[in-house]
Parts: sequence; C-alpha cells; structure tokens
Amino acid sequence: MSPQAPRAVLLVRPRYFVPNPQTAADNVFQVADPAPGSSAAELSTAAYEEVTRVAAALEAEGIRVHLFDDEDPARPDSVFPNNWLSTHAGGRIAVHPMYAENRRTERRWDIIEALKRDYRVQDVIDSSGLERDGVFLEGTGAMVLDHASRVAYVARSRRADPVALERFCTTFGFEPMVFDAVDPRGVPVYHTNVMMCVGTDFALIGLGLIASPERRAEVAERLGEYGRTVVDLTYEQVCDFAGNAIELRSPTGRILAISRRGLASLRPDQLEVIEASCRILPLDVPTIELAGGSVRCMVVGVHLDARRSTAATPSPVGAAGH
Repeated sequence: MSPQAPRAVLLVRPRYFVPNPQTAADNVFQVADPAPGSSAAELSTAAYEEVTRVAAALEAEGIRVHLFDDEDPARPDSVFPNNWLSTHAGGRIAVHPMYAENRRTERRWDIIEALKRDYRVQDVIDSSGLERDGVFLEGTGAMVLDHASRVAYVARSRRADPVALERFCTTFGFEPMVFDAVDPRGVPVYHTNVMMCVGTDFALIGLGLIASPERRAEVAERLGEYGRTVVDLTYEQVCDFAGNAIELRSPTGRILAISRRGLASLRPDQLEVIEASCRILPLDVPTIELAGGSVRCMVVGVHLDARRSTAATPSPVGAAGH
C-alpha cells in the first residue's frame, strides 16, 4: 500500500481540443503550429480517441477510471483537469485558481458531485475566488505532491503564487519546497509536473533545470529520503515528457503511466530503477502533447476512500458522466 499511488483516476475526454492560445506565452512545451494541414476538428477527434484509449488501458490494468465528456468548444484545455481539481486523504477535495481566463470554466461541480456519490468526501475547499486578486495555483500541475512525506515541490511561476501555496499547504498539511527552475534560455518552467514525478521508491526530475546549485542539492536530498532513488532527467528528456508521469496502484502492483514518447527517451539505467519498483505502462498521446502536457497532466489521482457500495464497481469507460 502506498499513499503516493492512487488506485482510481479521473479523466476528461474533450469533444473540442486545440493548443490553447492563452497559455502559449509561458508554456514552451506547447506547439505553436501543432499540425500543419490538420483542422481543429481533426485535432479534436484525435484527442478524443487518445483519451478513450488511455481510459481503456488503465481499466485493463484494474485501475478504476472515472471518465467525463466535455462538450464545450470554449474549453480547449479541458483534457487537463488536474490543474483545477485535486483530491486528498481524509475525504478532502481542493478546487484551484487558474491562470488562463478561458480555463476557469473547466471547473465542473457535476464532477465533484459524482465524486461525492462514489467516495467519502468531508470537505471541498474552493480557492478559485483568489483569481479575482490575480492569485493562481494550478493544482497538481503547479505542485508535485509527495503524499508520503507531505512535501509540495513547486517551481516558481505565475501559475504558482506563494500566497495560494501557503494557504494550500496549511490547509492540507504539506510542507512547501519551492525552487526556481528554468530552461536553457532562462524561461521559467510553467508547471512543476512537467519536470518531475514522485513515486514510491523513485523520483524522476530534471535537476539541471533548478537554477541554484545549493537548492538543487537540497531538493535531491529531500527526494532521496527514506531510500527513494532520484533519477536525474536531461532537459531533452523533460521536453519529451519523461517527467510528466504518474504512479498508480493496480490489483497486481504499482504501475507508472507515462507517454510512449517519454518512455522512449529514457536510458536503460533509468528504466532499471523504475522497473525495480513498478511496471511501466506506455500510453500514446501525441496529439494531446501538442498542447504542452502529457499523461500526468491528464490525470486526477483519486486519493479518497470509496464508499462500500461502489468500491468494487468500476466506472464505465465511455460514459458521459462517470
């Protein structure tokens, strides 16, 4: 049993998908001209099919999947629900403030109500009102949470405000560990979960992106506590989304859900560390990666206790609800 690896996930399958023009300015992983000659309708169809396949692959592993459809053409990034929603042990749900205006309508209370029906939810803490003051904290995109050691790793950016971070950590019982992370041109990393993933026995992280050598050493030391192995990713591997992965728990053991592109970038010695702890599940999401995020960005891990009546009943993949 690992508090780091949830046994259920939530996904949103978009009917409309394009790389979001409102997020392009600070998301260097986003492709400006995603597919020359391809229409928005073709991109949307491809993204819809990719989420469908991801959901089916996770269910085939015994992961409980809650799959919601999004029909709104004004929400190009709805495939990334982990930015507005996170769930936590003790029956708590957090609703987060979003940087891009056209992403704020992604928050859906029908999704939260569905979670309440299937899980024991004690509190919903909604911080979205901070948006009015220009304060943002984009969920488990801005924060990479170590649920075992109760540490929130955060790369400074306009999407991770220190006020919102302090409030979140106080409310949910995490210690913030903040650092500056930049690409080779000095551009800040827009979301922490692009450069790092914390598993039970290992952590994937682009240490070279952390600007301060002293802070870099502190982060590596903290990640390595309790025997966890730190796998240092190159900038090129980060760009291939090798760090944008998530550890999940299946009935037969832990798995690492990672994009096929990210997996292909890893060296044999890095794979050896991962495979000593869990099995790797590669997922094909090339269209979705055009928007600057990959598998981790697509997944809300469900860290809630299931109600007894529904604990053994998987949510139907393909359902518009859950």
